[in-house]
Amino acid sequence: MFKSLNLKVIIFGFIFTFFSCFGQSFFLGLFNSSIRNTLSITQGQFGSIYAAATLLSSFIFIWVGKKIDDIDIFKFAFFVTILLSFSSFFFSKISSITFLFIAIFLMRLSGQGMMSHTATTTITRYFTKSRGKALSTCWFGLSTAEFILPVLIVYLLTITTWQNLWISISILILIFLPIISFLLIKNLNFESREDYSENKLNKKNIKQWKRIEVLKDYRFYIVCLNMLAMPWIATGVFVYQSFITESKEWGTFVIAQSFMVYSVLSVITLLASGFLIDKFTSRKLLIFMNIPLLLSTLVLFNFDTPLSAFIFLGLIGVSNGLANVLGSSTWAEIYGVKFIGSIKALTTALMVFSTAFGTALFGLLIDKGYSIEGIALISFVYIFISIIMLFLVKNKLKPKYI
Repeated sequence: MFKSLNLKVIIFGFIFTFFSCFGQSFFLGLFNSSIRNTLSITQGQFGSIYAAATLLSSFIFIWVGKKIDDIDIFKFAFFVTILLSFSSFFFSKISSITFLFIAIFLMRLSGQGMMSHTATTTITRYFTKSRGKALSTCWFGLSTAEFILPVLIVYLLTITTWQNLWISISILILIFLPIISFLLIKNLNFESREDYSENKLNKKNIKQWKRIEVLKDYRFYIVCLNMLAMPWIATGVFVYQSFITESKEWGTFVIAQSFMVYSVLSVITLLASGFLIDKFTSRKLLIFMNIPLLLSTLVLFNFDTPLSAFIFLGLIGVSNGLANVLGSSTWAEIYGVKFIGSIKALTTALMVFSTAFGTALFGLLIDKGYSIEGIALISFVYIFISIIMLFLVKNKLKPKYI
C-alpha cells in the first residue's frame, strides 16, 4: 500500500503517536489514586491542578507547535524526544502540589501536544492521495498503547512503585526515539511529498490559508465545537475513571478491561475511516464523528451493569477512531497544507485547552455533589447542540480555489 519512503514516514508517525500516550489523559489517569494518596489531595484538587497545568500547556503550545513549519523535522523530533524524556523523569519526582503542577504541564505539553503534533503534521504534509489511510495507520500507534498499557500499568503498580515506572519510561524514551527518528526521517524535508502525479487537488490550486485567515472563518469555530467534544468528555472520563468505577460499582479491573474494547473499536474505526476519507473526503464524514459519543453518554446515564462499561467505552472508541483521523485531514482539505503546522498548532492547543476544561468541569461537578449520570446528561446536551450546528453548515465545508 505504501512505498519505501512513504512506509518510513508511516512507521515514524505510528511510533510517535504510541509514545504520545505518556502525556494522554487515559495514561495519567491510571496514576490518579497513587498521586492523590502520596500528596493527600481530593479528586477536585487533583482535577483543578490537572486542568490548570493543561491550560498553561495549551497556551505555550500555540507558539511552540508553530515552529514545526520552520525547523527541519528531524531536529524538531529530536527536541520533542528530549523534552518528553525529561518530563517523564520529572514526573517521577512529584513530592508536592507545585511539583505535580509542573510535571503535568510538562507531560501534557510534550506528550499529548508535541509528540502527536509532530507525527500528524509530518504525515498530513507529506501525504495527499493516501492521507486518510496514512493518518489512520499513524493513529493506530496510540490505539495500540491504549489497548496494552492500562492493564499492564495496573499490574505493574502491584509489584513496583509508580515513581520507578516513570523513571523507566524516561530511559526508554531517551534510548529508543532518537535512533528511530534518525533511521526513518533523517532525510525528510519540507518539500517531501507522496508521489501522486494525478492529484487534482494540487496545492497550487487550493487556497493556502494562513492562521490569521482561519481565525476569521466562521466555519472553523463550528467544526471546532465538534472536534473538541471528544477531548473534553473523554478526558473527564479517563481522569475520573476511579470515580466512575466507584459510582457504578464496577470493580477495579472492569475499566481497565473496558479499555481493551475501546482500543479494538478505535483501531477498527481508524482503519475503516482511512479508506472512507480517501474515498468520500473528511468533510462528508465529519457529521457522523460524534454520534457514537452521543450514544455513550446515554449508556452512562441509563445503565449500571459491568457490561455497560464495555459498551460505554466501546462507543467512545468508535468516535475516537474517527476523531483522530478527521482532526488532521479535515483542516488540510479545507485550508491546504502549506501552513498546516501553525493551523494544527492552534487546533491542538484548543484540543488541549478543552481537556483542561473537561477535567476542571468534571472535578467541579463531582465536588458539588453531581452524580456521574448528571455529568453524562450535561455532556449529551453539548454534543447534541454541536452536531446540529454542524449539520446546518455541512454543505459549506469546501476548499476555496485560486
